[in-house]
Amino acid sequence: CADLVSLLQILTVSGPPEGGTRVTIHGVNLGLDFSEIAHHVQVAGVPCTPLPGDYIIAEQIVCEMGHALVGTTSGPVRLCIGECKPEFMTKSHQQYTFVNPSVLSLNPIRGPESGGTMVTVTGHYLGAGSSVAVLLGNQTCEFYGRSMNEIVCVSPPSSNGLGPVPVSVSVDRARVDNNLQFEYIDDPRVQRIEPEWSIASGHTPLTITGFNLDVIQEPRIRVKFNGKESVNGKNLCPPASGGAKLNYTVLIGDTPCAVTVSETQLLCEPPNLTGQHKVMVHVGGMVFSPGSVSVLSDSLLTLPAIVSIAAGGSLLLIIVIIVLIAYKRKSRENDLTLKRLQMQMDNLESRVALECKEAFAELQTDINELTSDLDRSGIPYLDYRTYAMRVLFPGIEDHPVLQELEVQGNGQPRVEKALKLFAQLINNKAFLLTFIRTLEAQRGFSMRDRGNVASLVMTGLQGRLEYATDVLKQLLSDLIDKNLENKNHPKLLLRRTESVAEKMLTNWFAFLLHKFLKECAGEPLFMLYCAIKQQMEKGPIDAITGEARYSLSEDKLIRQQIEYKTLILNCVNPDNENSPEIPVKVLNCDTITQVKEKILDAVYKNVPYSQRPRAADMDLEWRQGRIARVVLQDEDITTKIEGDWKRLNTLVHYQVGHSASVDSSFRYTGSPDSLRSRAPMITPDLESGVKVWHLVKNHDHGDQKEGDRGSKMVSEIYLTRLLATKGTLQKFVDDLFETLFSTVHRGSALPLAIKYMFDFLDEQADRHSIHDTDVRHTWKSNCLPLRFWVNVIKNPQFVFDIHKGSITDACLSVVAQTFMDSCSTSEHRLGKDSPSNKLLYAKDIPSYKSWVERYYADIAKLPAISDQDMNAYLAEQSRLHAVEFNMLSALNEIYSYVSKYSEELIGALEQDEQARRQRLAYKVEQLINAMSIES
Repeated sequence: CADLVSLLQILTVSGPPEGGTRVTIHGVNLGLDFSEIAHHVQVAGVPCTPLPGDYIIAEQIVCEMGHALVGTTSGPVRLCIGECKPEFMTKSHQQYTFVNPSVLSLNPIRGPESGGTMVTVTGHYLGAGSSVAVLLGNQTCEFYGRSMNEIVCVSPPSSNGLGPVPVSVSVDRARVDNNLQFEYIDDPRVQRIEPEWSIASGHTPLTITGFNLDVIQEPRIRVKFNGKESVNGKNLCPPASGGAKLNYTVLIGDTPCAVTVSETQLLCEPPNLTGQHKVMVHVGGMVFSPGSVSVLSDSLLTLPAIVSIAAGGSLLLIIVIIVLIAYKRKSRENDLTLKRLQMQMDNLESRVALECKEAFAELQTDINELTSDLDRSGIPYLDYRTYAMRVLFPGIEDHPVLQELEVQGNGQPRVEKALKLFAQLINNKAFLLTFIRTLEAQRGFSMRDRGNVASLVMTGLQGRLEYATDVLKQLLSDLIDKNLENKNHPKLLLRRTESVAEKMLTNWFAFLLHKFLKECAGEPLFMLYCAIKQQMEKGPIDAITGEARYSLSEDKLIRQQIEYKTLILNCVNPDNENSPEIPVKVLNCDTITQVKEKILDAVYKNVPYSQRPRAADMDLEWRQGRIARVVLQDEDITTKIEGDWKRLNTLVHYQVGHSASVDSSFRYTGSPDSLRSRAPMITPDLESGVKVWHLVKNHDHGDQKEGDRGSKMVSEIYLTRLLATKGTLQKFVDDLFETLFSTVHRGSALPLAIKYMFDFLDEQADRHSIHDTDVRHTWKSNCLPLRFWVNVIKNPQFVFDIHKGSITDACLSVVAQTFMDSCSTSEHRLGKDSPSNKLLYAKDIPSYKSWVERYYADIAKLPAISDQDMNAYLAEQSRLHAVEFNMLSALNEIYSYVSKYSEELIGALEQDEQARRQRLAYKVEQLINAMSIES
C-alpha cells in the first residue's frame, strides 16, 4: 500500500455492553482483501467481528460487537491491516461508548384490537446500538423510528383477543427490563353521524358518535359523491354544544355584521357605515353576493325639534338649580342639628367624666379608709379547707369528706379495712385510669357526676399530689388525642367541663394556687370586690329586682330617675351602748333591711362575714327624743298598698331625717347561716295576690302604666351610668388584671404549677405537630384563665369570708367576661347591636390582650421545671394539707360509683393487659364482696 491507513468515520458510536451492535467504519486503505482485516478490528477494547457481506474493499468495514467486560466504558476503534505492521495500524478520533438502555413509559397504553396504533416507548439510550425490537406479547411491533429517548412502532393485530399484553424491548443483544403493558380494546365503532347531509360546497361540521373513538390517532372521513372520493382529516375536532349548524358570515364591504339565522332568511344588523358597499355571504365552502347596499346617514334635526330640545334643556336646568338650593339648605340644617348633637354629646361626656372623677375621688377616700382598716385586721381569707370545699363542691356546706366515716352497726372495722384495700386500688395508676375511662363511657354518667368524681378523686389524693399530677397529665394527653381524632377544632380543647380531666385540672390549680392567692392575687381581687360593693351602695339598689343606679351590667341597671338623698345616721353600738355613736351613711330610699345591712357593715367592718350577726336577727329603733322610739320594719301596718302592689317601707316612708339616732339590738333565733342566699327576689303575698315592690315595679307585669315608673326619659340614656361606673372602677380592674397577667408579682415568683402545666401543653402541641400560635395560646387560656381565674373572679366568696349580693355578682360577671375576652385570640367585631358589656371595655381589651400575650411569652422564656423539682414542690404541698379531708369518707363516696358500674368496670379491667397482669379485676371483686357483706 502506498498510502497510510486512516479511519474517517464511525457510524454507530454507542451500544449495549451485551454486544451484537453492528459498527460501520469508513476510511482509506482499509485492505485489499477481507482476509487482511478479518481478525484485526477492536472497538473500545472489545473484539469486533467483520462481516464479509458488508465489506467494501479499502473503503468500508461492518463488524459485529462482542460482549464487553464489566467496567468497560468507552474507547476508540483500533484497526490493523495484514501483518499489523506499525504503518498499517490506526485508531479513530471518535469514541465508542457502552450504555445501558432503559425504558420508563409507554404512550398510549391501549389501542384497538385490529392494531395500527402508533406506540411510543420512552426511556434512556434507546437510540444506541444498530437495531431494536419491540414485542407486544409475542408479536412484533413494526418499527417506525427512534431517537435516543424514544422508540416509535406500529402495533400489530392482537393474536390473543382483548386484554393487556406485556411489552418487551431489545437493543441488539440487550434485553431491557420493564413492567409495561399494552392493552388491546374493542375496535372503534361509529353509531351515528349528525347531520346526515351537507351542502355541495362542503365545509359542513359533522358530529360522529360512537365507542372508543378516542384511541383513533389520525381520524379520516372518506366521502363518496358522484363517483368521486374525498378524504378529510384536517378539520376533525370534538363536537361543539348546540348541535350541527352552518356557519354564516355576512360582510358589508370588509366589515362583518351580526347575523340572526332563520329558516328562510338572514337578518343582518348593519355596522356603523355610510355609502354604498357590496354584500358578501360565506357559508361552508360557498361564497355568494346578493348585491350592494347603500347606507345613508341620519337626517339633520328640524327647527321644531331644535326648539323643543332647547326648551326641555332649560326646564331641566331650572329643576337642577332648585334641587341644589334645596339640598344646600337641608345640608345646612343637618349641619346645625349635628353640631347641636355634638355639643350635647360633649356636654354629656363632660358630665360623665366629671361624675367619674368625683365618684372615683370619693371611692378612693373610702378605699383608703378600708385599706387602713385592712392593715389592722387583714383581709378575711378563708382557711384552706373551706376554700377548697367551695371550689370543689360549690353549694355543699357539710360534705361527707369533712366528717369521720360512720357505719351503722358493728361493721366499722371491716368497712375501714375494705376501704383501705380500695385506697390501694385508687393509688394504682392502671386501675384509676381504667376506672375514670369506664365511667366516662357510660351514658348515664352525667356532667354533674363527672365533676363530683373529679373532686372526690382530688380530695382522696390530696396527700399524694405527685401521683395525682401524673394521672392528670395522662388524662389530659388522652383528651387531646381524642379531640384531634374526632377532628374537632383544636381551640375547643378544655373550653367546657365535659370530662373528669377538665374538672381535675381546675381542682389541681385550686390546690396549688392557694398560697399565690393569699400572698399576691387575693389583695387586688378583694379591693375590686370592696370597690364594687361600696360604689353600688352609693346609689339606690332595688331590694326586689336587684337593679341599681350604679352598675356595670345593663341587666341590673335602674333605667329610671330615682330621687334620693344621702343621710348620716348616728347608730348606738349594740355591743356597748356607752361607746360613742357610730355615723353610718345610708340613703333615704333604702329599705329597713338595707339600712340594717349598712349598719352591720359599719359596726362590724373588721369582722369576717360568717362571724357577724344577721340583719334578720336585728331590730332597728328610731329614737325621737328621750322617750319616743319607733321600731322600723320593711312591712308593718303603715305599709302603703295601691291596688295589688305593696311597697316596702323606706326611711322616707318613716320620714327619718339627717343625723337621726337609731338603736340596734339583736334577737338570736338560730345559728347564723354564713352561706344563706340573699339574692333579691319577688315575695308576693300568695293569699291576697299582692305584689311587693321597692323602687321600680317588676318589668314582667304588663298591667303597669308608663307613668307608674316615675319621670322616665329614654331608657338608653341611662346607659351612660355604665360608663361612669366603669370609669370609677377602672383602676381596680386594671390592678387585678395586671397582677394576674404578670410573671413578677410584687416580689413573688410565678407559681410552679403554671409554668409546669404550660410547658406540658407546649409538649403536647409539639407531639401533634401543632405549630399554630393561636391554638397554643387558646389551650393555655382555656387551661388557666378561663378554667380557674374566671371562677375566682365571679365568686370571690370562694376565697374570702364575705357576702356577695346580686348586684355585686352581676358586676363581677362583667369583669369576668372582659377577662375572658382578653384571653381570646379572635377579633371581636363590635356594632350597634353588640352587648353593652362588650362595648364597655372595647377600648381596653386590645391592651389587655397585649398583656396576656406578653405574659405567655414571658412564661415560655422562663427555665423549664424539672420533674424532680416539681415532685419536691408537690410533696411539700401534700405534706402541708394531708389531713384537711377524711380519706375514708372520700373513698366511700367514690366507691358508690364502683358499685353502680361494677360490671362495666370489671369487664374493662379484664380487657386491659396491664390490669390483667396485676389481677385488678379480681381485687375489685374482692372489694365489692367485702363492702356488700357490710351493706
